[in-house]
Amino acid sequence: MKFTRESTGSIFVRSVRDDGIVVGEETYSGTIALTADRVLQNWTARDISSLEYDDFADLLDSAPEIVLLGTGSQHVFPPRELVFAMARRGIGFEVMDTRAAARTFNVLVTEDRSVAAVLYR
Repeated sequence: MKFTRESTGSIFVRSVRDDGIVVGEETYSGTIALTADRVLQNWTARDISSLEYDDFADLLDSAPEIVLLGTGSQHVFPPRELVFAMARRGIGFEVMDTRAAARTFNVLVTEDRSVAAVLYR
């Protein structure tokens, strides 16, 4: 799937392919974390079923109002405690397949929303 709209001054997911996730001109072959203005290349991908709130600490430094979790080609539910931890802190947390998360990320960025995403390939 290819996304063609460009966003000036913001990070934009151009495509999600079988061989990687294209952000700007860069292709990432593994899981990535991103905000509207940066890609966190040091984000450690864990199995979705073992994710914890603390895994998102670097991403949450940008104080997003919503965090998107793209779980790959299939929708996978994260631990309930992670969902509850985000809610307790007033952070919207949406889980969907990675292509849907990338599209949603792009829309929210163009709306100048404070968004962060973790995209599993």
